[in-house]
Amino acid sequence: METSEATRASLVILGCGVKFMADSQQDTALHFLDYWRVIKSRKEIVMAVTLLIVITGVAVTFMQPKKYSSTVRILVREDSMDVDVFERQMIQGYNPFFLRTQERILKSTPLLYAVIDNLNLQAVWGQQYNDDKSPITKEDALATLSSSIKIEQDRDTSLINISVTQEDRELAARIANEMAAVYREQRLDVKRSELRRAIEVLDNEVQKQQEKVDQAESELERIRQEVGVSFLGQGFRADKVRLQQLEADRIASRVDMLVRKARLNQLESLEGTELMNASSYVVMDQSIASIRQQLIDTEVALKLMLENMGVNHPDVKRLQAGVDELKKKLNESLVGLKIGLNADYEVAKAKFDALEAELQAAKHSDIEDEKKKFLPFDRAERNVIIQRDILNALRARITQQGIEVEVPRTPVEVVEPAEPANKPSSPLVMLNILLSIFLGFGAGIGLAYFIEYLDTSVRTVDDVEQFLGLPVLGVIPQKIRPLIHEGPESPHGEPYRVLRTNMQFSNKGIHGGAFAVISGGVGEGKSTTLFNLAYTCAQLGYKTIVVDSDLRRPVQHSILSMSNRIGLTNVLMKDSTLEECVKPTIVPNLSFLPSGRLPRSMMGIIDSQRMRELVKDLKSRYDYVFFDSPPIIGITDASILASEVDGVLLVVQYRKYPRVISSRAKRMVENVGGKLLGVVLNNINIMRDDYYYYYHASYTQYNPDGQEKVPAKTIAASADGKDSLF
Repeated sequence: METSEATRASLVILGCGVKFMADSQQDTALHFLDYWRVIKSRKEIVMAVTLLIVITGVAVTFMQPKKYSSTVRILVREDSMDVDVFERQMIQGYNPFFLRTQERILKSTPLLYAVIDNLNLQAVWGQQYNDDKSPITKEDALATLSSSIKIEQDRDTSLINISVTQEDRELAARIANEMAAVYREQRLDVKRSELRRAIEVLDNEVQKQQEKVDQAESELERIRQEVGVSFLGQGFRADKVRLQQLEADRIASRVDMLVRKARLNQLESLEGTELMNASSYVVMDQSIASIRQQLIDTEVALKLMLENMGVNHPDVKRLQAGVDELKKKLNESLVGLKIGLNADYEVAKAKFDALEAELQAAKHSDIEDEKKKFLPFDRAERNVIIQRDILNALRARITQQGIEVEVPRTPVEVVEPAEPANKPSSPLVMLNILLSIFLGFGAGIGLAYFIEYLDTSVRTVDDVEQFLGLPVLGVIPQKIRPLIHEGPESPHGEPYRVLRTNMQFSNKGIHGGAFAVISGGVGEGKSTTLFNLAYTCAQLGYKTIVVDSDLRRPVQHSILSMSNRIGLTNVLMKDSTLEECVKPTIVPNLSFLPSGRLPRSMMGIIDSQRMRELVKDLKSRYDYVFFDSPPIIGITDASILASEVDGVLLVVQYRKYPRVISSRAKRMVENVGGKLLGVVLNNINIMRDDYYYYYHASYTQYNPDGQEKVPAKTIAASADGKDSLF
C-alpha cells in the first residue's frame, strides 16, 4: 500500500527540519537560539533560583534596620587671613591636590577620635549595641564611625560634603556637624601653632642679634678712642660724607646691576613651562602672573571637560582655542619681559661704571690720604648700622607675626549644616529587589547552564547522530497515549506514520517484515511506541500483529484490555497452537499475541529453535510483525530477538538516561548481528524545547479536509534535491 500524501508532506517537513538544525550548528546567527533553548528547557530552575534569591533579598532588606544619612557641606580654602594687614599675599594658583589631601585629613584617626570624645560616642553606641549597655572600646567606636562616614567633593568646586549614616537620625546630624567643627578648629590650631613657633624662633634670633649689636658698638667705641675721633672739621666732614655717599651709591648700584643680571640670566636659561612658572616669582610681574593663572584655570577646565566630551566638541574646541591664545599672549609677554630686563641691566651697568669712575677719582684726591686713618672707624660704624638694621627688622617681624596670630581666619566655612533626615537612606527597598531579581536571574541561568553541562543524556537529534552514529527515524512528542484510546483521527498518529515511512526507507524500501522495538533502560516508552507504530500500520491497511515478547513485564495486553492468560509462552512450549493464542483486536488489520504466563524455570524459552520458527511463521502470515521486548541491558531476551528479526528500532527517551546507556544498547545489538534501523527519540517536550518545533509543526498543520499546510519556504527548500533525510 502506498504512503498517503499527508505522510509524504510530513516527511518532507521532517527532513527539512533535520537539515535546518544541522545547518544551524554552523550558522553563528543562530547560536543565541541555542542558548535560549537551554534557558527555556531549564526555566523551572531559573524561576526557582530567581524566586529564592528575590525572597531572600526581600527578607534581608526588610530585616535590616533603617538608617538615615545627614550631610554637612563645607567650603575649604587654603591658609589665608580674612584681612590682609600687610598686603603681601601672592596670587594663589589652583592646587589639584589640596582638596584630596583635606578629604584624607577628614578621615584621619586624630580627627575621628576628637569627634568620638566630644560626642561621647563610646557610651552612646554602647547603649545602642551592647546588651549590658556598657560603653564600647575606642577602637570599636573608631571602626563604627569610619564605616558610617562618606567624604565627597563637589565637582569643580572647593566644597566638600561630609555624610554620616546612622540608625539615629539626630545622631547622624550631630556627628556630621561635629566633624566639620573639629576639622575647622584643627585647621586654625595648626596655623596658630606654626605662627607661635615662628615667634619663638624670632625671639631667640633677636636676643642673639642684640648681642651682636652690643659687640659692634663696643668695637666702634674702642676704635674711636684709638683714632682719637672727637670732632670732625667741616671740610673733612664734607669729604667723608661725600666718599661714604659715593661708596654707598657704588655698592647699591653694583647690587642692583648684579640682581638685574641674575634675573636676566635665570630667565634666559629657562624655557617653556619653567619660564612661565619662574617669571611671576623672579620679576613679580602681576600681568604675567595673571595671564599664567588664567592659562592654568583654562587648562584645568579643558582637562575636566575632556573626561566627558570628545576633542571635537564645540566647548572643547573653544577652550582649546582659549588655551592657545593665552599661551601666545604669555609667550609675547615673556619675550617683552626679557627685552625689558636686558635694557634695565644695560642702564644699571652704565650707572655702576659711572659711579665706579667717580669714586676712583675721589680716592686719588688729597682727601683720600687724610681719610685712610679713619677707615677702620668707618668700617666699624657701618657694621654697627648694619647690625642695628638687622635687629630692627627682626623686631618688626616679631610684631608682624604677633598681629597675624590675632587676625581672624576662616579656612573652613560651613555652607549647609547637617539636618536630621526625614526619610531613611537605607535599605533601598526597590533597588535591593531589582538587584535580587537580576542576581537571581543570573544565578538561575548560570545554574541552568551548569546542569545542562552535567547532563549527559540524549537531548537532540545531533546527540544521536554524533554519539550513536544512527539516523533518527522519528521524534515522538510528550504525553502521547496509545492511539487506540484516541481514535483514528488523532493528530498524534502522524509522528508514527512518519516513523513507519522512514523505517521503510531505512530498510531499502522493503515493505513489511519482523521488527523488534528495544530500549536501553526501563520506562523509555518502547511499548507505547511499538503499539502506536503497529496501530498506524494497521490503519494504512497493512496486516499487522503485535507480539508481547516482554515475558517479565508484559504491558500490551493492558493497552488492548485483553487477557494475558495464554500467549507466546504457550506457543513456544507447544501447549497451544498459534491460531489459539493470536487474538483479533477492535482495530482492523491488527492482531495480538499476548506474552502468556511463564514459569520461572522457563525464562530462557526465547532462545530456542521454536522461537526462530515462530518468527518465520508470523512473517509469512502478516505484513508487519512487531516484537515488544524487555530492556536490552541486563536481559538477554532482547538481544536474542534482535538477532532474529529483520530490523531493530532503538527507543531513546529524551533527557532520561546518560548517552552511554543508549550507546551500550547499540553495541549489544551489533554484537549479536542485529540490524539497527535507527533511533526513535521519545517523550519530547515540544513546548519546553524549541529545538523540536519543526518536528511538531509537521504533525499539527492540517486543514479540516486533511490537507497539510506546508510553508512555502519549506517546500522550496526541499525541492532542490539536496535535503535527503538520511
